[in-house]
Amino acid sequence: MSEYTPRLKELYQKEIVKKLEKELKLENVNQVPKLEKVIVSCGVGKKREDKRFTETVELTLAKITGQATTARLAKKSIATFKIRKGMGAPVGYLTTLRNDKMYEFVDRLINIALPHVRDFHGVSRTAFDANGNYNLGLKEQTVFPEITFEDASVLHGLEVTFVIKNGSKEGSTKLLELFGMPFEKEEK
Repeated sequence: MSEYTPRLKELYQKEIVKKLEKELKLENVNQVPKLEKVIVSCGVGKKREDKRFTETVELTLAKITGQATTARLAKKSIATFKIRKGMGAPVGYLTTLRNDKMYEFVDRLINIALPHVRDFHGVSRTAFDANGNYNLGLKEQTVFPEITFEDASVLHGLEVTFVIKNGSKEGSTKLLELFGMPFEKEEK
């Protein structure tokens, strides 16, 4: 019985590691940037008391990622937003993907979902943090093929965070480019 390996994982192991090691002039294979986990999250904002909206957010995140979601409660009390620390309705939902599910999700995001974004000119090159992690925001969940017409009746955005081990801005950019991430063209 042959074990299934996601396409991007196989590509990373067979080709990308060698290319990155050469391009970044690294001395050791263990210094090569590696995708550690992908976090898909969505805040519910002002609609946190709307049961239909929060259920839709939770359901769509579960459908998109193929994994159960975690409800996030407020970490701080903010009187102007009528939020109490740790109490009441969740302020957002998230799912953390690792290993094969992570590579499958990234493959679907890059090759299926992003091409369906309206007026798409590439993703921003400036969304890297100091550790080389990348944040990508989507305005609608409807770009994913798993979302049905009924699920799309309540629109919401979501954020995808790529946590990259041994990442720097340059190394993480090269890693995501080799995965096929469509970055914006640099203006000259």
